Amino acid sequence: MSQRETYLLSNSTWRRGRNALAAVALAGWAASAAAWSADPHAFFTAYLTAFVFCASILAGALFFVMLQHLTGSAWSVTVRRLAENVMSTIPVAALLFIPVALGLSSIYEWTHEGASLGDKVRYLNQPFFLLRTAIYFSLWSLWAWKLRRFSVRQDREGTVSLTRAEVRWSAPGLVMLMVTSTLAAFDWVMSLSPHWSSTIFGIYLLSGGVLAFFALLVLIALSLRAAGVMRDSINHAHYHDLGKWLFALTVFWAYIAFSQYMLMWYANLPEEIIWYRQRLTGGWGWVSAALLIGRFLIPFNLLLPRASKRNLGVLGAAAAWIVLMHYLDVFWLIRPAFGWPHFAAAAAVGGTLALAFWARLENQAIAPVGDPRFEQALVFENS
Repeated sequence: MSQRETYLLSNSTWRRGRNALAAVALAGWAASAAAWSADPHAFFTAYLTAFVFCASILAGALFFVMLQHLTGSAWSVTVRRLAENVMSTIPVAALLFIPVALGLSSIYEWTHEGASLGDKVRYLNQPFFLLRTAIYFSLWSLWAWKLRRFSVRQDREGTVSLTRAEVRWSAPGLVMLMVTSTLAAFDWVMSLSPHWSSTIFGIYLLSGGVLAFFALLVLIALSLRAAGVMRDSINHAHYHDLGKWLFALTVFWAYIAFSQYMLMWYANLPEEIIWYRQRLTGGWGWVSAALLIGRFLIPFNLLLPRASKRNLGVLGAAAAWIVLMHYLDVFWLIRPAFGWPHFAAAAAVGGTLALAFWARLENQAIAPVGDPRFEQALVFENS
């Protein structure tokens, strides 16, 4: 069997995955239609939660791919194609923004006539909001398409010049991603409270998305391993390094979260602390406590030992927990009314994007076998 064939999913495995994901997506959209007809406001806020959750993970995938190119990492080559396939679903996410666009007046108070915005009305208006979103997705889609195209071409040609091209695109791409993801966080989430602002909010949401993406990458790799795919190509050393990233990003997210809270607590300005007051009183206080414990303390202590990061069962459980906590975090940021529309929206958005990801695996190598560092990645070991 050729090396390329080694990294192909069997037709039966691919079809089973496609059928399962298609069923989830279809059920999600049918339930979402029922949720919309029953209570449009509850549906749109639930849908925004699912959309932001998924979009932040896609941004995390794009961040991962560009970072690996810039650092010239060899260890990550065997898992990089999985990340490329995740980020290649960004154009699908752009289409999934349409329900958000249709529900703007139900989601954002600044869309209402007579809203007191002052000079912010120049920024917070529907035409400019939609234009900015179109720019974000256009730029993200362009970079995702170019980087994956270079990688797939390298499978056929094996030329080092394509590696250099990936680096040239990744350098400005990281700057682009940091700026646009920050603005997207301001637009989609922070503007839910148009009189509140935080300059650190963008990196807070992006860091959570990057962390959730690494967790998702672990879960995808473990799922393929269970199906007998890439069992040796992604070895315990690779999982160990992914576990290190999960641990480091958990600490980084906690640092950003504490920094934002501490600065506003210290300043004690009414227009700033009202945002936290809403999330620390009533039933939301329990959600805040759950984030502190579940988003930081549990994964921190679970991933701290070296043995945990090399135990695939423990690492997989930690990754699944982190993804769940990221959804809780986005839920805490948006504060929608909890109910069954959340499950419908999550199945619709997540199922559609998962199906788009899975479509990339049909008759295509699921590892960048033409990368000059691929053989080095196969024998990667760490201490």
